[in-house]
Amino acid sequence: MSDAHAARRTRLRERCQASGSATALVTRPANVRYLTGAAPRGAVLLLGAAEDVLLCAAPPRGDSSEGRPDDAVRVHLLPKPGGDPAVAAAELVTAAGAESLAVEEHHLTVARHRALRSVAPRLRLTDLGGAVEQLRVVKDEEEISCLRIGAEIADQALGELLESILVGRTERHLALELERRLVDHGADGPAFATSVATGPNSGRRGHLPTDRRVEEGDFLSVCLGAVYRGYRCEIGRTFVIGTSPADWQIELYDLVFAAQRAGRESLVPGAAYRAVDRAARHVLDSAGHGADLPALMGHGVGLEIDEDPQLAPAAMGKLDACVPVTVEPGVHLPGRGGVRIDDTLVVRPEADGGPELLTITTKELLAL
Repeated sequence: MSDAHAARRTRLRERCQASGSATALVTRPANVRYLTGAAPRGAVLLLGAAEDVLLCAAPPRGDSSEGRPDDAVRVHLLPKPGGDPAVAAAELVTAAGAESLAVEEHHLTVARHRALRSVAPRLRLTDLGGAVEQLRVVKDEEEISCLRIGAEIADQALGELLESILVGRTERHLALELERRLVDHGADGPAFATSVATGPNSGRRGHLPTDRRVEEGDFLSVCLGAVYRGYRCEIGRTFVIGTSPADWQIELYDLVFAAQRAGRESLVPGAAYRAVDRAARHVLDSAGHGADLPALMGHGVGLEIDEDPQLAPAAMGKLDACVPVTVEPGVHLPGRGGVRIDDTLVVRPEADGGPELLTITTKELLAL
C-alpha cells in the first residue's frame, strides 16, 4: 500500500500548503499509521515539503499490529532514550529554517505544546485541525478488505461460542474466551473491551462483564470486534439462553430488529448522518422507548473503533460511498434486561447492491 500512503500524504501536504504551512507534525497514532503504514509506540510523522520523516524511539517491528512504514518515509531514531519524538521533529524543522509548523492541537497535551515552544520559540505553530481524520472517513478498497477480514474473524469467534455450553459460565469468562478466539483466528487483538451481558445486564451499551453467571431464560447480549492490520470492526447480537423466548423477549427483540433494519436500509450515499439515526430512533421512540435510547445509533469505524461520522440526532454532514459505519440500536429495561443488535456495514450506491454487510452472523433470535 506504499502508493496509497504516499497519495494520502500528498493530499494532506496540499491542504497544509493551501493554509500557508509547508510542514506538519502528525502525532495521533491512528493518523500516523494512516499516512505511513506504521505507528510504532510514540512515533510521530513530520510531513515536509521535500521529505517525510517518521520519528520514533525504537526501530519499527514491522508486525501486523504495529504496521510497516512505506519505503518513501525516512525513519529517524532518537539518539537518546526517553526523548520526545515531537520535540525532535520541531528541532529538525527549526534547523531546516522553516517558519511555521501545523500541529494537531486536538491531540497535543499542554506539556507537549510547551516543550515544542521551548525548543523552537520562533516557530509559528498553526492548527492542522481534523484534516487527517477527514481524509480517513472514506476508505479505499484495501482498507475495506482489512475490515472485511476482521468481520469474518469476529463472526467466527462468535459462532464458535454459540456452539458451546453457556449456562453456569460467567460474563467475564465468556468475554475472555471470545477475545482468545479472536486471536486464534488471526486477529491482532480485540478492537475494544468485549462486552458480554446476561439477564438484567443485557442490552446495556458498553457493559463491562461481571461474575454474574448465565441462567436459563436469560437474554445474552454480546458485543465484540477484531483488529486486523490495524482496522477495527464491530458486531453485537442478542440471544435467549436454554429455552423458548418469552413473549416480552420476542416483542422487544422484534422491535430492536426493526429499528436496526430501518437504520441499515437508510445507508445510501447522500443520506444525512442524522437521517440514519432518525430512521432507527423513530421505530423505538414510537414504541415508547425514546427516553432510554443511546446518544447515537451508529458511528464510523476504521483504524479506530469510534470514528467519524457520528450517526446522531444533531450530526451534520452526509454519507459518501465507501464509508464503513455501525448501526447499533438497543433497548434496556431496568431489572429485566434488553436487546442490542450491531452490524458493521459499508455504504455503497444502489447500483452496486446497496450497503455491504460485513458482519453476517444471523440476527434470528436463537435459543441457545
